[in-house]
Amino acid sequence: MDARSRRPTAADFPPEVLGLFDRYVHGQLDRRGFLDGAARFAVGGTTAAGLLAALSPKFAEAQVIRPDDARIRMQWIDIASPAGHGTIRAQVVRPAQAAGPRPVVLVIHENRGLNPHIEDIARRFAVEGFVAVAPDALSSVGGYPGDEDAARERFSKLDPARLNEDFVATARHALAIEGGNGRLGVVGFCYGGGVTNLLAARVPEIRAAAPFYGPAPAAALVPAIRARMYIVHAAQDERINAGWPAYEAALKAAGTDYVREQFAGTQHGFHNDTTPRFDAEAARQAWTRTLALFNATLAA
Repeated sequence: MDARSRRPTAADFPPEVLGLFDRYVHGQLDRRGFLDGAARFAVGGTTAAGLLAALSPKFAEAQVIRPDDARIRMQWIDIASPAGHGTIRAQVVRPAQAAGPRPVVLVIHENRGLNPHIEDIARRFAVEGFVAVAPDALSSVGGYPGDEDAARERFSKLDPARLNEDFVATARHALAIEGGNGRLGVVGFCYGGGVTNLLAARVPEIRAAAPFYGPAPAAALVPAIRARMYIVHAAQDERINAGWPAYEAALKAAGTDYVREQFAGTQHGFHNDTTPRFDAEAARQAWTRTLALFNATLAA
């Protein structure tokens, strides 16, 4: 590949710019705040706006499984959530040629709702033989709007406690979903990693959980976890990693079956192949081990 056309990686950006981008992604900076902070690193013809564009998701370029792939079939469902926002909408992706009931995986998005990347992750699970259920936390405010900034803005207006109840309702629906075998795993990324930790404690029927760089649950909830846990962390992720010692102590005290893996040299979000923070080898290993966990615990 010509060097001019290669996709940028985290190594192409100053650490300070990556830090600004992390704050921007998580709603701690608005667009103007990022641009103002990044301006002093815009050299050699690069602008602050150019840095933001280079770091922002490229959904089409990173797509792995097309929506019209013959190996899968998709549908949208509405799930009742009386303790949450009333209803939460979810995309369900199934293997097109399923031989009998299939294990079920709940796929929880980042803090931008069900965007094209997470839809693609759900399709990847379906190709591997799982029924994937991917809810959209933005359902009550019109769903994912097709723009990441607008999605973050909508997300910030939602009640976190009611959102948690939406996800609990989705998990309970997924346990009995048509075509499923009644065995449920959960995977989530960033915000979704935190929801994954929470669901493992709130829904004891969950057999396996893979939170990717997500906030730890309250220590008081950890003894309720019955799932096997595969906890994925990045190396350069102070915000999330700061909560690990207390979480680890609680897991050990509760006798929870867990493995924690921290991938050297990686940034928060390293599994997301739509941005330069993506680390191909670390993502491959984490994905392979997540699939192994779900196959070991969810297959009939």
